[in-house]
Amino acid sequence: MTNKNQESHLTADYLIIGAGASGMAFADTLLTETDASMIIVDKFHRPGGHWNHAYPFVTLHQPSSFYGVSSTELGDDKIDESGFNRGLMNLATGTSINAYYEQIMSRRFLPSGRVQYFPLCEYQGNGQFQSILTGKTFEVTVNKKTVDATHLKTKIPATHTPNFKVSSEVVFMPINGLTHLKNTPGRYVIIGGGKTGIDACLWLLEHQVDPDNITWIISRDAWFTDRQNTQPTPEHLIYFLNDYACQLEALEKADSIPDLFLRFEKAGVFLRLDKNVMPRMYHGATVSQIELEQLRRIKNTVRLGRVQQIEKDRIKLEKGEIPTNSHVVHVDCSANALSHAEMKPIFAKDTITIQSVRAGQLVFSASFIAHIEATVADDPSLKNDFCKEIPMPDKDTDWVKVYATSFRNQHKWSKNKEISKWLYNNRLDGFSHLVANVGPYDTKSGEILARISKSKKPAMEKLNSFAAEL
Repeated sequence: MTNKNQESHLTADYLIIGAGASGMAFADTLLTETDASMIIVDKFHRPGGHWNHAYPFVTLHQPSSFYGVSSTELGDDKIDESGFNRGLMNLATGTSINAYYEQIMSRRFLPSGRVQYFPLCEYQGNGQFQSILTGKTFEVTVNKKTVDATHLKTKIPATHTPNFKVSSEVVFMPINGLTHLKNTPGRYVIIGGGKTGIDACLWLLEHQVDPDNITWIISRDAWFTDRQNTQPTPEHLIYFLNDYACQLEALEKADSIPDLFLRFEKAGVFLRLDKNVMPRMYHGATVSQIELEQLRRIKNTVRLGRVQQIEKDRIKLEKGEIPTNSHVVHVDCSANALSHAEMKPIFAKDTITIQSVRAGQLVFSASFIAHIEATVADDPSLKNDFCKEIPMPDKDTDWVKVYATSFRNQHKWSKNKEISKWLYNNRLDGFSHLVANVGPYDTKSGEILARISKSKKPAMEKLNSFAAEL
């Protein structure tokens, strides 16, 4: 029997807590740009963080070019020719993402000789962690920094405890359970209006479930981004540039935040499910126009607030109730994937807390933070000047606060030649190299860039003014 009190002493330049997407992206960039040694501690049995428990049909909702680690491509970036995402870049599946991270660890990190990996271990603070399997305790002497890559924890349905009561007499499951059904349900009730709820609805529709047999409980409607505007290819660059120009022009002209969002919608920056319902949520989710058309086929949408209790014959909500029965499958998609942990300075004397420094791109942010750690003088105030932390959005108005900081960071980076060069060459950045390579004969892109230049200053002033209001 292993002695639970047995200790081992280890030494590394960096102790990284978490082998999820952000921890892996940080370690990868540090491995490329420094000669530092690293110890990575994670509670799961393999790298990938929350992807280890994701539902079987999960995919990214952004192009694979924005995801993974800087050094290694994820997926093939081909254009889908069928399905609800057709015409746009392939979306990596959860299975392929898990395999990708295992390969990064086994074929890149560990063979380097500079990375030690400790799965199935719980970090206990103060440089100590313990093996879940053996109880053995490890103590690490950290030469440089401890890196917290778990501060923004991702919640997923499989490990989420609903904040409402559920009768034992009803069929209730997380979205993961849909692929394990034994009998045909009389009806499906999808609980949650966010990205997971969207995925559940689209999966059912894709598998020929009658939309009239789906009831969708949406406690808050959300603003969505049109995925067409996020495609980092030369062919789609015109959509990205026009989207950015429209954002700036809407900001310049808007006389209030509600007016801003309506201008966004008119210009195609934002999409919503129901034209008669004003969204009150923004999580940065993207959808294709085809997906939105499919979702609109579901007419049984319930907007009575959050679920309070599911009884054997009724579902009680904040503003009313609807009937149910034992033949209905209730699918929990209510976990909020975005963390709302308290923001803190990213760089401190002996620690780095990974948070977002560009709106909607936590993985890119982790890579960027590692680059700043590797190249900027070891003064937390200097490093934080390039890395102002961005809170995860929730309410619709959070878009203003998120993008005010995101644009501030981007402006700061654009004034630094070394950072601009790094962005140009980093695969997770997506667009810097495409914009920089716009040629003199590309008149359409040139015209849009002129619009951007004209509106940028007044738009930023208006955005900062709106942010101050909040």
